[in-house]
Amino acid sequence: MPGFSDSYRLLAILIDLLRLTAWLLLLSLIFVPLERLFAVRPQKFFRKSLPQDLGYYFISGIVPGLLLAVPLSILALAAHALVPDRMQALAAALPLWQRLLAGLVVSEIGFYWGHRWTHEVPFLWRFHSIHHSAEHVYFLTSSRAHPIDNVFIRLCGVIPAYILGVASPLTPTGSLIPVLIVLVATIWGFFIHSNLRWRLGALEWLIATPAFHHWHHTLGEPRDRNYASMLPWMDRIFGTHYLPRRWPSAYGIDAKLPESLGGQLMYPLLSQPSQAGLPESTSPNRYEARALDS
Repeated sequence: MPGFSDSYRLLAILIDLLRLTAWLLLLSLIFVPLERLFAVRPQKFFRKSLPQDLGYYFISGIVPGLLLAVPLSILALAAHALVPDRMQALAAALPLWQRLLAGLVVSEIGFYWGHRWTHEVPFLWRFHSIHHSAEHVYFLTSSRAHPIDNVFIRLCGVIPAYILGVASPLTPTGSLIPVLIVLVATIWGFFIHSNLRWRLGALEWLIATPAFHHWHHTLGEPRDRNYASMLPWMDRIFGTHYLPRRWPSAYGIDAKLPESLGGQLMYPLLSQPSQAGLPESTSPNRYEARALDS
């Protein structure tokens, strides 16, 4: 029945909006006071970019999930068909907390490389450059991303979990693992983007912090560093770790993006490599392309 189906979809959207609004209120109650008390650089919360950032927040909370539904289903079923039964049985026998821990670690490898590719592949950078266009980094910068960019990086993150069998579509806990992985990564994303000058000493070797991720957004040098979302030792393994005691002096990218939200969403589809901040004559390798931001 079309009428019932339309009403159900409208109700689902309204529920999503209420859920996201509640989360936004909670995040604001946590981070707005903290960013005023412990700011790397004092910033006004009600800045010119706030309406745009809020738009990205709601888009990132709704659209990627809709776009991911079909690819994740296909990926899950393909992994179940291709992964040896013995590996799936071993993974299924693990307690939920061990499967989640294993899923977080292997997914971080996927997140790392998916994120790194968005910097090294010109076409992917067109979408990812929107995230790096922010000239002020604070907790809502985490949501400032093109839906295609979000979908690509999340897929890269959950693929290893399906391949190794720690996530499976055929068991309740197995289907829960990718949801928990994305949830944990999303929550941590707000923290590492926050405008907090906290330094965590030896813990910074184990977990990503604002200091670690702020250097990923630097407009200066060195760029192309700190791709991990939660586990900085991934960058140590792959040679992209950088964490001095000082903070970046500026953030953003060399290219100028459209000012409107709609213009930015269309920008990756209409721009040429040179417009997106990528020199046409250089290699896609970000270590050879100075105009790319990290």
